[in-house]
Amino acid sequence: MGYPDQRFDVNLSILFTELPLLERPAAAAAAGFTAVELWWPWIETPTPPQAELDALKKALDDAGTQLVGLNFYAGQLPGPDRGALSVPGTESDRFRANIEVAADFAASAGCTALNALYGNRVEGADPQVQDALALENLVPAARAADRIGAILLVEALNKPESPLYPLVTAPAAIEVVDKVNAATGLGNAKFLLDLYHLSMNGEDLSQVIKAYAAKTGHVQIADNPGRGAPGTGSLPLEQLLDELRDAGYAGWVGLEYKPGDRPSAESFDWLPASARAAR
Repeated sequence: MGYPDQRFDVNLSILFTELPLLERPAAAAAAGFTAVELWWPWIETPTPPQAELDALKKALDDAGTQLVGLNFYAGQLPGPDRGALSVPGTESDRFRANIEVAADFAASAGCTALNALYGNRVEGADPQVQDALALENLVPAARAADRIGAILLVEALNKPESPLYPLVTAPAAIEVVDKVNAATGLGNAKFLLDLYHLSMNGEDLSQVIKAYAAKTGHVQIADNPGRGAPGTGSLPLEQLLDELRDAGYAGWVGLEYKPGDRPSAESFDWLPASARAAR
């Protein structure tokens, strides 16, 4: 039990950001990790040049790192945006333009989980219209994921840090997951259970795990307060991951925390080096 029994991956969009993107996979590998995930790296465009996609694929391959999670285009993230798919106009168009690009890249990298961030509420837009647009965009995203043998992830964020994001409870995200699966009949929409975000929302994490482990496709962690490495806050992360394992979750646990004032490579002292490589 405990951390050594988990399958960890490093989120290269929040860790190792002191390095250029193409150097991060090798840095993660040097720290002992063989699995990584990414937010959509090209925040300015949903359709980057093929040469840039190829360069990232080569960096992952050269480092011996497996990409296990990738976000669809999500607007300015990091930044003010929290996704694009429910935002009327240009942003939802950009999300749609990204669907096959992201799926094809994921397929080329052997990645089987694609995260579709819902997007913020927009002043002056009818929330029901935004929700209808979201479903309209999530359905082809789920189909594209299914085409490459992947799952589609729907994530709950936290209200204090993302006050305009509508999915700020586990049940709210699960409702969207169920709607997508009902619309496609594919069953490949899953919950992205981020223990940090849910704790910031004040949810009973053990209860969430009991209720939704079977619908969970990916897990992410950071400690609270501070969104730092495990052990920097007060969350019983080791116990919660054991509860997830006991509830039947055997997937990846993404390290999506801020390293603080030290280099990312020095922020993994909570995890024995022998437990970092993918299993």
